[in-house]
Amino acid sequence: MDEIQQRLVKCFEYVFPSLPREEIPRSSQANNSAWDSIAAITLANVIEDEFGFQIDLERLPELNSFDHILSYVKSEVQG
Repeated sequence: MDEIQQRLVKCFEYVFPSLPREEIPRSSQANNSAWDSIAAITLANVIEDEFGFQIDLERLPELNSFDHILSYVKSEVQG
């Protein structure tokens, strides 16, 4: 697990404290009942704070899984 992925896992742990750490990389809106619209915005805010960039809120609907968010964060952080 690389550094960006580890930091993103911590963001998910903060927003979804009852989600077991080993399930976080497989987490999505489809399989996580706690991932509602408020949780999505909270997660976006936590990620912005952690990584120091603004998430384009128009892209929020497509950021519906750990994998999609990880790809997005890597593209923003690594250019």
